[in-house]
Amino acid sequence: MKKIPPFKLSIVGLGIALNVIGTFTAFSLKLPILLDSIGTIMVSFLLGPYYGIITGLFGSIVSGITFDIYSLYFAPVQIFVGFFSSLVYNKGLMKGNKRFLGVFVISIFSSFIGAIIAAFVFGGITSSSSSYIVAILSNMGISKVLSVFIVQFLIDYLDRFVAVSLVILVILKIPNNIKQELMNN
Repeated sequence: MKKIPPFKLSIVGLGIALNVIGTFTAFSLKLPILLDSIGTIMVSFLLGPYYGIITGLFGSIVSGITFDIYSLYFAPVQIFVGFFSSLVYNKGLMKGNKRFLGVFVISIFSSFIGAIIAAFVFGGITSSSSSYIVAILSNMGISKVLSVFIVQFLIDYLDRFVAVSLVILVILKIPNNIKQELMNN
């Protein structure tokens, strides 16, 4: 097994902490967005999909064990966030107005997986405050899966856009010598 350089391991640890803190903040304040993938996106941008996926999975595990059991069930969503975040970043879809498309790509795939989990495992009701909107749409006659997907996509798009925007601001402030160090290891 290949040894992970300590510098990269530190970045992954920071990403996990950002995911847990974001999740805890959104969970505690009952925010309509999740803030659970800021670290996953940051690590995916800086180190690539493999490290981003690891960050997302471990963030979900820590959050799930400590305060939000639902995070464990939604860990597969982080796989898609980690993979597609790295993909769209490396394709240049996070620059300028292309960011809207890049976030759309991340959100559409991760929302699909999240909606399947929420609809079939939990009947559309989770710890997220958006569950109220799912209930309203379902009571209006819209199917449970479609209700969950609509809400999941809208919430995920807003959440991912906020996360990507914050991460881009941080990455722009990282000195070039540190960025070079990340690429060389």
